[in-house]
Amino acid sequence: MPTVEESKVEARHLVLPEDASPIETAHGSNVLKWMERAGTMSAMHFCGGDVVTAGFDSGRFHNPIPQGGIALVDAYVYEVGETSVTQRVRCFHENHEAGDRTLTSDAKMVSVAVDDEGDPVSVPELQVESDAGQRLLDEARNAER
Repeated sequence: MPTVEESKVEARHLVLPEDASPIETAHGSNVLKWMERAGTMSAMHFCGGDVVTAGFDSGRFHNPIPQGGIALVDAYVYEVGETSVTQRVRCFHENHEAGDRTLTSDAKMVSVAVDDEGDPVSVPELQVESDAGQRLLDEARNAER
């Protein structure tokens, strides 16, 4: 059975001019696209097959990412249902010069596992086998409040 930590994925994106808004920060639609892709990959990895996005809730923008900056997106599964998984998805501005990260956006995402015909299928149970996995689980649950 997959663990919280095994479901975690990270992706980086360089914010190019075509990704930016007129004020030269990452356009929100691109940030959401990157977040949805990371969440989907996390769910696919966890479920071991295809998924479809069922919901993208509580999306919030906190800070901008400047054009030329690095967007670091991470996602992991923290809750499972019979055929669905819930992921925490976050985007950070990764300052490669200072070596720190600033949270820019976060959301709760729900994906449904599907078979080749697009019908829902069962998902595995979620395991927490380490302190780091428990911290991720607690952070996601606390973020919902």
